[in-house]
Amino acid sequence: MIFIYDASFEGFLTTVFSAYEQRCNNPKILKHHQFIESFFEESETVFTSQEKAKRVWKKLEKNCGKSGCNQIYRAFLSEIEGIENTLFQYIRHAMSSSKNITKDYAHPAVLEVVQTVKKVGREKHRMDAFVRFRKTRDGIYFATIEPDFNVLPLNVKHFKNRYADQKWCIYDLKRNYGIYYDLEKVNIVHLELPKNILQSSSEFFTSEEIEFQHLWKNYFDSTNIKSRKNVKLHQQHVPKRYWKYLSEKYL
Repeated sequence: MIFIYDASFEGFLTTVFSAYEQRCNNPKILKHHQFIESFFEESETVFTSQEKAKRVWKKLEKNCGKSGCNQIYRAFLSEIEGIENTLFQYIRHAMSSSKNITKDYAHPAVLEVVQTVKKVGREKHRMDAFVRFRKTRDGIYFATIEPDFNVLPLNVKHFKNRYADQKWCIYDLKRNYGIYYDLEKVNIVHLELPKNILQSSSEFFTSEEIEFQHLWKNYFDSTNIKSRKNVKLHQQHVPKRYWKYLSEKYL
C-alpha cells in the first residue's frame, strides 16, 4: 500500500495514523512529488489532520520519550529518500516494545535513524557557525543558506537567543522558505528573491555593510600566513560548499 502525503511533519504523522488504522504493517510512504502512478500498486492520498497528528505525537511521547521524539523529528528533517519508511518501522518497534528503544542499535531502523540524526546534528551546527548576516537597506540582517538537510527549524533557538536585539531573516534558498525574527517572535516566511541576492549589491544592502565586508575580507587576507596554508585541513573545517556564503571568501 502506498500512502502519499504533503511532505510536512504533521502530514507524516497523519500518514502513520492512517497506516495503523488500516493495519498496514509495511506501507510505502511517499511525498506527493515523489509519487508516480502505477497500475500494479494501490495508493491513497493522505490529507493532513492536525488532530490525528497530535494523537500520534502524544502516543510517541508516551512510548518513545523525549529523546525518541527528538530522534524522529530530526531524522524526518533529513529529507533522505525513504526515511519515512524507516521512521515507520522505528515507530512500530517503539509501540510494540515495553522498553525504551532509542539505543536498540541491533534493530536496523533504530540504527539508521540514529546515524541520520548525527548527520542532521552536524549540519545544524555548521549552519550555526557559517551563517553570515548582511544588513539590508530596510534595517534587517539577512542571510541565505542551502543546507543538505532541512535544519532551519533547529537553528531558531540559537539565533533567537544570540541576536535577540535585532531583526533578522535566514532564508533557505534550496527549500524556498525562511525564518524571520521581528524582535518578539519568529515567523516562517516565503519570499521571491532576485537571482543576484548573493552579491553584495547596494541595491539590497547598506553601503556601510558593503564597506564592512571589504574590511573583513582585508583582515582575513592580512592574517593569512601563506607559508602555513593547508587547503585540505581548511576544507575539513570549512567545507567548500559553504564558501559562497562567507564574505571572506566570495568578495
